Amino acid sequence: MKVIIDGITAVLNHGESLLDAVKKLELDSISLKKRPLAAKIGGEVFSLNYTPFRDVEVHLLRYGEEMGRRVYERTLQFILIAAVRRLYPKARVQVRYSLGPGLYITVEKEPALSQQDVLRLESEMRLIVRAAEPLNRKRLSIEEATARFEKDGQIDKAKLLNWRKFSYFDVYSLGDYMDYFYGEMAPSTDYADVFRLRYTEDGAILMLMPRKDEPDVPSDCADTEKFASVFFQSDRWGKLMHCDTVNELNSLVENGSIREIVRISEALHEKSYAAIADGIVAKKARAVMVAGPSSSGKTTSANRIATQLRVLAQDPIMLSLDNYYLDRDTIPRDENGEMDLEHINTLDIPRFNRDLASLLRGEEVEVPRFDFKTGKRAPEGIPLRVKADQPLIIEGIHGLNPLLLTKDVPDEAVFRVYVSALTTMNLDDHNRIRTTDVRLLRRLVRDYATRNASMETTLSMWPSVRRGEETWIFPYQEHADALFNTTLVYEIAVLKKYVYPLLAAVPPQSPFYAETRDIVKFLNYILDADVEDEIPPTSILREFIGGNTFYREG
Repeated sequence: MKVIIDGITAVLNHGESLLDAVKKLELDSISLKKRPLAAKIGGEVFSLNYTPFRDVEVHLLRYGEEMGRRVYERTLQFILIAAVRRLYPKARVQVRYSLGPGLYITVEKEPALSQQDVLRLESEMRLIVRAAEPLNRKRLSIEEATARFEKDGQIDKAKLLNWRKFSYFDVYSLGDYMDYFYGEMAPSTDYADVFRLRYTEDGAILMLMPRKDEPDVPSDCADTEKFASVFFQSDRWGKLMHCDTVNELNSLVENGSIREIVRISEALHEKSYAAIADGIVAKKARAVMVAGPSSSGKTTSANRIATQLRVLAQDPIMLSLDNYYLDRDTIPRDENGEMDLEHINTLDIPRFNRDLASLLRGEEVEVPRFDFKTGKRAPEGIPLRVKADQPLIIEGIHGLNPLLLTKDVPDEAVFRVYVSALTTMNLDDHNRIRTTDVRLLRRLVRDYATRNASMETTLSMWPSVRRGEETWIFPYQEHADALFNTTLVYEIAVLKKYVYPLLAAVPPQSPFYAETRDIVKFLNYILDADVEDEIPPTSILREFIGGNTFYREG
């Protein structure tokens, strides 16, 4: 049997795995940067322990690719939970959310988790890693899997399986520990040897992942105090509303209580926007910078802040940074001949600073107007003047970047707002729903509805968007005066209806089939919620599913 791996042919005997082929071709490495973690065959991801039954062409996944990083993260989570079970058998582990370069993980035990416990856990994890224990996948019937999870005390996973549409469930095992992380893992525990555990002030664990630019080195702790507080608050509200897992969300959809959750969620958003407006007035800010990554709800947030400012007798004026884009034909191309539209240098920063300084002095300026159809600045701009008592709300992805504002704009005149969709909902205790996946769902729905963009078109752009966010947006989120989580706990149950049929229609031969499968895997567990009549026209969600008041003309 012939296996072509990254263009190199290997001959496998009956029963030999992809890992055997990797070793025959000497493609393995002790360096995480070069070491294969899994394999992509056609549009699907496979463990290196997979034994092919026909000639195949394989692309190896390494840590430098998003899919490779996800394989590594799943493997490391598995090892951590196995270590907890060995040291503290009655403890409950919950993988909550990502914080900078790490995962925030709680461990409920008696006595409470301590610094010494975390040191012991890291030592136990390293023992498991050095043992190079194989991570083999096994298929069980739903009934058998549910019974095993119930017996093992993983009631959360057993409840989740009640919503599964298929008759089988795949698991990985390590000793007496059995679990699944909705995707492939590395072939054995020794593959996940780059990590660091940190004890947090609130008694949890921050599991630090390898650096993206230098994977053989664990990441350092980042300053995420403000970001963490937003996650913590959202996590708390999810628990108070009894809606922090997919099982709870589905139950609310099924019994009709989801409508009350919609009303509470929207009220919480309104209260938060009002608090931001109070902060702007208290600071007497003249310029309000609203920034955030793609599909975070910046435009709706800017308008809702403006509404709340009007309640406080202010008369805000809106300004979009998009109007300061340079002509597309003047933007330098990268080594692949492509434009990096996420780069801050795509903006006419000198003109923006001149215009903003003039506006804050009360002068009239002609604000440029960018024509997205032609990719150029329109011949005529928009005359604008701002009175001394009028806040100027400026919305755009680069709003928090210090390169955007010069000393001509005093810092005390600026109020910075960072918005993002920071979901804290989990599938179960060990499987979180990634914040980036929620934003991707939003963008898939919106791009299809407003630009007739296929799932594959949007997915093809997403890696470039993500690289731009990590370079130009995420490093400055702690600079914000206010951080706001635009996620609505019910939104996935609404978004699913719009996006699921489109994702399910992506054919296996598509180069983006693996990405669509990753999303479909967790959407399979979620019930559709028919609650559009309950969603107000100013809701963040309306920016993506349609019907947003702020987009109406006239």
